[in-house]
Amino acid sequence: MALYAIGDIQGCYDELRRLLDKLNFDAHVDQLWLVGDLVNRGPKSLEVLRFIKSLGDGAITVLGNHDLHLLAIAAGIDRVKHDDTFGPILNAPDRDELLDWLRHRPLLHCDAAREYALLHAGLPPQWDLAQAQRCAAEVEAMLRSMEHKEFFQHMYGNEPDLWREDLSGWARLRFIVNCFTRLRYVDDAGRVLHKEKGAPHTRRHLTPWFRAPGRKSAATRIIFGHWSTLGLVLEHNVYALDTGCVWGGALTALRIDSESVPVGIDCAQQCSPGS
Repeated sequence: MALYAIGDIQGCYDELRRLLDKLNFDAHVDQLWLVGDLVNRGPKSLEVLRFIKSLGDGAITVLGNHDLHLLAIAAGIDRVKHDDTFGPILNAPDRDELLDWLRHRPLLHCDAAREYALLHAGLPPQWDLAQAQRCAAEVEAMLRSMEHKEFFQHMYGNEPDLWREDLSGWARLRFIVNCFTRLRYVDDAGRVLHKEKGAPHTRRHLTPWFRAPGRKSAATRIIFGHWSTLGLVLEHNVYALDTGCVWGGALTALRIDSESVPVGIDCAQQCSPGS
């Protein structure tokens, strides 16, 4: 059995299948860990959802911001943006089955035996892994409940920007989901800065969340995506795998059950910044 972690797919189904062919992936014995953002901007989000769902226990995926955006649109809470490519999903005969499956995906997956955690974006410096697990469980329970549509109504926004244990209600859930699906930078006080998206060399006054001094999750090996301008980063206990497939970069896989180098395939550009 081989275990591969793969970066943001974002509807790039053909590229995913080419990468799996390059890996000699065997769906009967191998397993995939996916960092989220299965859908949007690429041309074949429907095919990606159907394929990953069909793998059953052979694929573990966490929720990304584009996945939540799709769920909010389907719930009638958010509006389709000009660069969204959700039409085939929203009009598919198996739409409800696919969306229900997606809504039941976790924000955080932990494998104690392998000592890895999988998430989409990041963790604030105040959380250790146990705290992250508790917080993820709060949002996951809401998403899987009858109140999930009300949650989507309160999900959007950048506040609060600093963790406090006494946060409550929608503000608490919003902070949690923002960290797991949108986080890139923090400031010196540990505040999360969701508006900043550029590469670290263009934001010298800010700190990538995983380099924050005193970060309580530093002992945890974390696999994540979300940050295409960051690109591939493999440093102490950090495995960043979003290499910008949908932007004409690459789709990258890392085998995590053995020592290996990343494997990638070049991707056709599906959209451009500002499009």
